[in-house]
Amino acid sequence: MKNSDTDIIQVRYWDYRDNYLQHREKILEVVDRVFSSGRLILGSMVSEFEEEFSAFCGAQFGIGVNSGTDALFLALKALNIGAGAEVITVSNTAVPTVAAIRAAGATPVFVDVEDDTFLMDVTRLEQAVTPATRCILPVHLYGQAVDMAPLLQLAANRNIHVVEDCAQAAGALYQGKRVGSFGDIGTFSFYPTKVLGAYGDAGMTVTNRPELKERLRRLRFYGMEGGYYSEEEGYNSRLDEVQAAILRLQLPELDEEVRGRAKLAAIYDEGLRGVGDVALPVVRDGRTHQWYLYTIRTGLRDALMEHLAAAGIETRINYPTPIHLMRGYRFLGYGEGSLPVTERLAGEILSLPMYPQLPESHGERVIEAIRGFFQGH
Repeated sequence: MKNSDTDIIQVRYWDYRDNYLQHREKILEVVDRVFSSGRLILGSMVSEFEEEFSAFCGAQFGIGVNSGTDALFLALKALNIGAGAEVITVSNTAVPTVAAIRAAGATPVFVDVEDDTFLMDVTRLEQAVTPATRCILPVHLYGQAVDMAPLLQLAANRNIHVVEDCAQAAGALYQGKRVGSFGDIGTFSFYPTKVLGAYGDAGMTVTNRPELKERLRRLRFYGMEGGYYSEEEGYNSRLDEVQAAILRLQLPELDEEVRGRAKLAAIYDEGLRGVGDVALPVVRDGRTHQWYLYTIRTGLRDALMEHLAAAGIETRINYPTPIHLMRGYRFLGYGEGSLPVTERLAGEILSLPMYPQLPESHGERVIEAIRGFFQGH
């Protein structure tokens, strides 16, 4: 790319190829092992990864599925949450969170979020509960856990299920426990961009309840327990052997990968503290952050994003339009102003390049470009 005849080094927001080049030989070896095994679906790679990942999460059972969206959908189905049920969640999440609720036949009910962590404001849950509430679905957004203690207490008092959306926070700790191990079911996405990413679609549910384990295993495979006989209506949602093999390879490296993300986050923190009106990410006491995203806030977000793009720096907005304001979900009846914090944040947030293999020099270049922007404002 050229700009005024000067070469500009691209600072990528994310690129799986850096990870691939780092682990290429091992990845090709495990993929070849799968292809040579004679078993491509629900073989030993899946069962072993289910055991390893659930143990990593501090849960007893893991059930591999084909995506994080299906993990949410099947979790709700396993808990018999469908037509007539309400599920409390947030609107500043990826569409799949809400799409899964709707696919199960339930109705999403939105609560607002904290303006510094972007996470579900659990102090608003009580007023959102109705006689139809059957589930609370916290989203551990950007890599940090929701405040689970008061959420779990309310759910226990009201006999409400809890399904955790851990798509962006695999491995994150809350009061010493990993996300996914708190609720009835924890759900995970291994989409390639994630902290623990596959090389295609993949997902997982984890639970400590044996009856839910058995039901989730049936639901992902047409309701079958063996042979060609359905015990109940089910679906086709299986984690395949190739993705499981790649994920098994990467799981032992996850904590080290997150340390690389945290190092980059610390560089951003140091370089951007006190710059313009930039608000840096906040990490609550008693929690860790997996730094799936490093998301800042600024009232000059759009102009800053354009400035960075002109400098060859990729950024993203996660997410530019809250779900309750999207045309596809207008039927839920939420209008502008119904979730004021969520709506304000949507106009201020900006995610900077963040992945373990990003050179520190690129991080410094991001900081320099942001500083330069604010010097002119």
